[in-house]
Amino acid sequence: MKVAKPDLVVLWSKICLESDMTAFEQLYRYLYSRLIKFSIYYVSDKQAAEDLVTEVFVKCWENRTAGTSILNPESYLFIAVKNQSLKHLKKNSSVTFIDLVDVDDDVSATTQTPQYILETKELHRQLNLAIETLAPQAREVFRLIKEGGLKYKEVAELLNISPRTVQTQLFRAIAKLRLILRPMVEMELGENRSGKIISWLILLSPLSFLYYL
Repeated sequence: MKVAKPDLVVLWSKICLESDMTAFEQLYRYLYSRLIKFSIYYVSDKQAAEDLVTEVFVKCWENRTAGTSILNPESYLFIAVKNQSLKHLKKNSSVTFIDLVDVDDDVSATTQTPQYILETKELHRQLNLAIETLAPQAREVFRLIKEGGLKYKEVAELLNISPRTVQTQLFRAIAKLRLILRPMVEMELGENRSGKIISWLILLSPLSFLYYL
């Protein structure tokens, strides 16, 4: 018999505001097995995955008073476990991990003038406002993939939807964001540059996201 999903937002609120251990245990029991499976996807070691997930829960409890701004605890915990799993891989691997982003010359480090940095910050602000106008599922898919760095398959597992639905929601989100942002950016930067900047912001640039672990 499938266990009914508890209201994780309510549980999280009790944990953060009331230090409710019973709520914490409910959250732990509901997500533990899925988080283990998720971590194994990266580390390929069940014992390591169990240790990593336990570490994430311990840190959540220790830093519970700082977690009141987290609106989706389930997504947050999956992303936290992913981060811990990747840290584990880096620490225990002889391979050097390097993050590379293929960016056009006009947004390279050599052109990041004070004016460019201010323009980029404003575009990020506009992008975040635009994201809030998306339908709930499209917004969650976009943030998990573009902010959390999760893959389609991982988001599908987390949200209990198909990878095809994840892809569709992401494409819809990007299409709507471009539609919303284009008039704003054209006013700021001119028509010739706006399309390239919008594409860069949506597809390449990491957005601001708060992690407490």
